[in-house]
Amino acid sequence: MLSLPPDHSQRRTVADEVHARPPEALQCPAQASHLAVLVMAEQRAAEAAHLAGLCQTLGVAAPPPDAAHAVLTLAPGLRLKWERHGEFSGYTVFADGEVAAPFVDTAAMRLPAGWLAAVPGHTLMAGHALLLRGRQGPALPEQLAAWFGAGAVAIGSQVADGAGCAYTDFRVHADGCSRFVLLDDGFTPRQAGRVLQRLFEIEVYRLLALLALPVAQGLTPRLLAIESALAELTAGIARDDGREEALLHELTRLAAEVEQALAASQYRFGACRAYSQLVATRIAELRETRLPGLQTIDEFMARRFSPAVATCATVAQRLRKLSERVAQASSLLATRVGIARERQNQSLLASMDRRAHLQLRLQQTVEGLSVAAIAYYAAGLLGYLAKGAKALGLHLDPDLVVGVALPLLAGAVFMAVRRARRHAHE
Repeated sequence: MLSLPPDHSQRRTVADEVHARPPEALQCPAQASHLAVLVMAEQRAAEAAHLAGLCQTLGVAAPPPDAAHAVLTLAPGLRLKWERHGEFSGYTVFADGEVAAPFVDTAAMRLPAGWLAAVPGHTLMAGHALLLRGRQGPALPEQLAAWFGAGAVAIGSQVADGAGCAYTDFRVHADGCSRFVLLDDGFTPRQAGRVLQRLFEIEVYRLLALLALPVAQGLTPRLLAIESALAELTAGIARDDGREEALLHELTRLAAEVEQALAASQYRFGACRAYSQLVATRIAELRETRLPGLQTIDEFMARRFSPAVATCATVAQRLRKLSERVAQASSLLATRVGIARERQNQSLLASMDRRAHLQLRLQQTVEGLSVAAIAYYAAGLLGYLAKGAKALGLHLDPDLVVGVALPLLAGAVFMAVRRARRHAHE
């Protein structure tokens, strides 16, 4: 056996990803029911417990706790495929054999009563499909009417390079489910399973993408109001009427409103882009060929689905552009407010400078008076000393001593004050 370096911790996971959730091989005739439910993160444990309860009831092995998909054989000719995705989970029931009553006796009805209704989450898509033997040509109008109802607008095409035909009407019928019919004109079992899986995925991803449409429609009036308010504020900035502070406050409020709308909608709009790309990919994988008198799935999606996705993309782009415009207007106004404040600061600094000069002059005046006062008191003390010395017998004239020393005292005090001021400045 070849010796290799130790495996990367994620080697097996990433290597097996392309083999995850393989399509089921189907033998014609057969039928299938598919359910896609939106599941919150806190419902995942209940989902696993509900699936384990079904396995326990039917005596089959439950999937491991960390599994993201599983195929359970519930009975001979009856299988349940469970898949966990990011925001939804899918349940597909496959039943082999002839169908006595199409879209009445469905595969889902073979599950225990009430189990499907108790699945945690909210139903996004539910559908039934038939895999029937083909007649080497398109279905007759009476067959389409029997499958989808009289007056229904059926959509169909040859798929898989002519190996079969797929039909649907993309409508939710009275039983709450959509309908698909796959005619086998030469499918291999794996090919039939792949085509059926793609049909289910097209419908699921279509609905997941269109969850963004109500968000876009709800945001449109709000965006119009914000754009109108922004236009008025921009005009106010251009007028330069001295209301910069009020305008900046209003722009801040608009910016907060736009950012709140962005935060609330960007996940849904991003999911819309991703799911719409998956729809386009799955349709391309069908390799459709037109049937006389019918729209292909690609044509039907181009008529209504693509414009809806474009609407969501347009609203998302408008929201991002609006955020940029509000930011630009706020920056412009903030610059103007900053310049006005700078002028005020310059005026304030000039006023403070004038006051400082006045204080300096006052200080110099006070210093002059201080020199005179200190010299006066020093002369008084010197006079007392001279009188004391005279009383001791020295021949001194106190008045003469004070008169001679007074200029010297004043000069010494003046020099001391200047030195102290110089030290303070340093």
